[in-house]
Amino acid sequence: MLFPLYWMLDASLLPSTDLVKSTPTWIPVHGTLRGYREALSTQGGHLLVSLGVSAGTVALVLLIAVPAAYGTARLRAPGARLLTFALLVAQMIPGVVMADSFYTAANRLRLLDSPLALILADSTLCVPFATLILQTAMRAVPAELGEAAVLDGAGPLRTLLGVVLPVCRNALVTASLFSFLFAWADFLFAVTLTTRDDRAPVTVGIYRFIGAHLSDWNSVMATGIIASLPAAALLVLAQRYVSAGVTGGALKD
Repeated sequence: MLFPLYWMLDASLLPSTDLVKSTPTWIPVHGTLRGYREALSTQGGHLLVSLGVSAGTVALVLLIAVPAAYGTARLRAPGARLLTFALLVAQMIPGVVMADSFYTAANRLRLLDSPLALILADSTLCVPFATLILQTAMRAVPAELGEAAVLDGAGPLRTLLGVVLPVCRNALVTASLFSFLFAWADFLFAVTLTTRDDRAPVTVGIYRFIGAHLSDWNSVMATGIIASLPAAALLVLAQRYVSAGVTGGALKD
């Protein structure tokens, strides 16, 4: 996995003339940043759109998934098992099946080329996963903690915010990270719901950039490196939380 990443980084720094030589250049001694300047000038707006859509997706997913997980895991809400089963079924629905319906709905609501349309579409596939992750973590929280909060006069909302969520921090980070990465890497909904180039996220921007600069691999590789940096940084920073969040509800004392 490291070799392809190094090859992309190497190619992004080499002049285009060096990339077509018969002998590969493994160390870009005479490297250039022209590709990065070209990538930032053309993809900067797309990167901002992707950041906004990804952050909005995380916020909406947590706004829906946290109460849903708490209600089904801790409050024994009516229909909890049916909701859990529906979430499992929703996980198996391919996104391509929903893309046409999302386009029709966004067109009727005049949300085409709007970040809100992408946030709603991405959240549709992220909410089931986030709810199941949080549900498992909340079930593993000792009941004594909730009972102690009730004795102190805390209601369901205060118990959730002050007791349950701090204990489920790893699961929250996991759900947020996967939601962000899905929205960041989404291409299907992005290309379906955006028709204007200035409103497209970075995945669509890269796709169109490659089509227009197929012979300029220096800029193409630089674009790929820039688009990978936010996701790579988040994965490195949140790695230990994700490992604990995925397995947090698997074992009980």
